[in-house]
This record gives sequence, C-alpha cells and structure tokens, in this order.
Amino acid sequence: MCGRFATTISPSDDFLTKIPGRPQPNEQTSAAGSATSVLLDRARNGDEAAMEALFARHLPRLRRWASGRLPRWARDLTDTHDVVQETLIRVFKRVETFEPRGEGAFQAYLRHALLNHIRNELRRFGRKPEVDTLDSHQPAESPSPLDEVIGREATARYEAALSELKPEDRELVIARVEMGYDYDELAETFDRPTSGAARKAVQRAIGRLVDAMKRRESDNGRRVAR
Repeated sequence: MCGRFATTISPSDDFLTKIPGRPQPNEQTSAAGSATSVLLDRARNGDEAAMEALFARHLPRLRRWASGRLPRWARDLTDTHDVVQETLIRVFKRVETFEPRGEGAFQAYLRHALLNHIRNELRRFGRKPEVDTLDSHQPAESPSPLDEVIGREATARYEAALSELKPEDRELVIARVEMGYDYDELAETFDRPTSGAARKAVQRAIGRLVDAMKRRESDNGRRVAR
C-alpha cells in the first residue's frame, strides 16, 4: 500500500481526487478578493470587512481538513463544524496579536488553534485526546477518513514526509491535498502573483514530498532486508 501511495502522489497532483471531502474540479469556485497578507494587515488594524473575508475564506477549508483528519470516535463526540466556527471566532477576537512569519503561517496558526480547541472539547467530554494523532505523526487507535482512503501505513509515510518539508511547502501541500484549495485560492492565500505561479509552487512542494516518501520507503526496505 505504501509503495502505491508514494508513486501515486506526483507533482501533477492527480491523486488529489482520492482525498475524502475534497471538491471535484467542477465543484470548485475561484475565490475573489485580496491576498491573505493584505487582509491580515487590515484585520489586525480592526477592519471588520477584512475579518469577514478571512473568515469566509478559511471556514469551509478548515472544516474539510478537520473532517478528513479526525478519527471517527472524535467526530462522534463533538460537532466538527461548530468547533471550527468557534475556533475562528476566538482567533479573530485577538487577531491583532498574530505575527506573520512567512507565507502560509496564518493557515498553520489556524490549524494549531483548531487542534487545541478540539483537544479541549474532548477533555470536556471526558475522553483523553490522542494528542499527537489529532495532528498526525502518530497512528491513531481508530482510522481517520484519510487512513481509510489510502491506508494507515501510507498515511504514516505521508505524515512523516510532510514533517520534513519546509513550513511553506508543508502548508502548500496541506492546502491543496487536504483542504482542496484551487490555484486561484492558493495564489491569494500564499501571495502568489497568478494561479499559474501557485500551481508551480504546489508542484515543487509535492515533488519534495514524493522524494521524502521514497527516501523513507527505501530506508525501511533496507532495514527490513537486514
């Protein structure tokens, strides 16, 4: 399974149609508006219209990401949509404290805020969260939708390779693969001048991901051979 996954992911990202919850090409719409960095500058200065634009841009994508990541037991205990919305409301109440540190930093910030909120919700229900598994890198007891589609072992390799990427490349991959951003949206979110430039950036990032996955598969093969 892991070998098929590693070779299936390619810079052309055709494999993306396998990701659960991801919109198909005919379902995608281009997001109009300013680049995320511009909206953030305005939002941090109290511009409510900018906050609303950022909220609308990130809400459906974070919902899709959380739905694809959380194991079934976590989705059964808490309403994913409500938790995502509550997270965004909390973030935007103190958005002036966010300090941009590179492209894709705000997306990463939102994901971490969402994970923390989910952990708190699970504790409230009396369920000890599998802290690492909510953000990947460690296998969960029950499979997530991503596990079910590509297999747990392949997911583990994907996660391990993802952690090796530079932050911007990692966020590009997550935005395209797991959140379903189209290239116009990626250009706005990652401050690329055109959708074509965003496509090239994603292709380079996925290429590095594939290389990292292949290295890990090769290393594991050598260990097994010993």
